[in-house]
Amino acid sequence: MPFELRIERTFSAAHAIVIQGEREPLHGHDWRVLVAARGPELDQEGLLCDFHAIEQQVDAIIKPFHNRNLNEIPPFDKRNPTAEAIAEHIHHALIKKMPQGATLHRVEIGEAPGCTAVYGVSLV
Repeated sequence: MPFELRIERTFSAAHAIVIQGEREPLHGHDWRVLVAARGPELDQEGLLCDFHAIEQQVDAIIKPFHNRNLNEIPPFDKRNPTAEAIAEHIHHALIKKMPQGATLHRVEIGEAPGCTAVYGVSLV
């Protein structure tokens, strides 16, 4: 697909994941969310879609997480709140809400510089 839009948002939240059966101490991150949408053509106004339409959807999905402990927020009250799981959750929540003309390509979640998890259609 020849066109791609990327939207970046951030939220701050804590989590304590379980690794090899051991729960790590609760700690926080400034999470970086990058969403990439693709489409084959532009509309009459020369847009794939409005950036703001995607931003609003992403903001609504991450709002419950901001300044919270992810281990206490659904679905992560029952699921290990890893960066990979957060990327998958945002992808599944957003894919149904994409504006016409755009297809969700991938979601990237960065929890620290140089540490990014990616979930997307081209990866599965």
